[in-house]
Amino acid sequence: MSDKPTILLVHGFWGGAAHWSKVIVELARKGYTSIHAVEMPLTSLAEDAERTRKMIAQQKGPVLLVGHSYGGAVITEAGDQPNVIGLVYIAAFAPDAGESPGEITQRNLPQAAANLEPDSDGYLWVKPDKFHESFCQDLSDSEALVMAVTQKAPLASAFGDKVTAPAWKKKPSWYQISSEDRMIDPVNQRLMSAKLNPKNLITLATSHASLATRPFEVASFIDDAAVAASNL
Repeated sequence: MSDKPTILLVHGFWGGAAHWSKVIVELARKGYTSIHAVEMPLTSLAEDAERTRKMIAQQKGPVLLVGHSYGGAVITEAGDQPNVIGLVYIAAFAPDAGESPGEITQRNLPQAAANLEPDSDGYLWVKPDKFHESFCQDLSDSEALVMAVTQKAPLASAFGDKVTAPAWKKKPSWYQISSEDRMIDPVNQRLMSAKLNPKNLITLATSHASLATRPFEVASFIDDAAVAASNL
């Protein structure tokens, strides 16, 4: 029986649970036997948070929540559950009460802002021919192509959904900044992480897709957070 906590991975916009594939493999190598990657509808913060809460409730023991990108807003909204021992933000939104990811984005627009376009149904896409340069400029052409073709578009309205009671005000947190991020401006990442007063903060010189470009470092960061949170 492993004494390690369950790792619950929460994806962001323009991807699904499989975005965590490389990190999952690295965490398994580190001895984690209870790893889950929640698949969210990306329809609203309330619905995504509720899906995540249900996954948290299914776990028997302590849970470490890990959110990438918009997934950070989700763990901020859903993370105040009794068995959650910590929150790990991977190039992620960490809104305060009454803040939305869209509002934070407007403060310092990312390089790739112009490469987003809504469709006639209200879903927001990264233009497929701009996905590589926008989301994951340091991935190979073939990996970026798969990400672009399989991107999971959110309802654009979800960008404006506000966090109610931020879990990071009650739970210990960790933050990884991506310094070459073109989807969430690194300045915004630094401002959000400073507000969290994280237990640990690291910066990786990589794109928004650090979970795919630097899986070893990201998994090690999650592992360190899991050990620290388990001992608090």
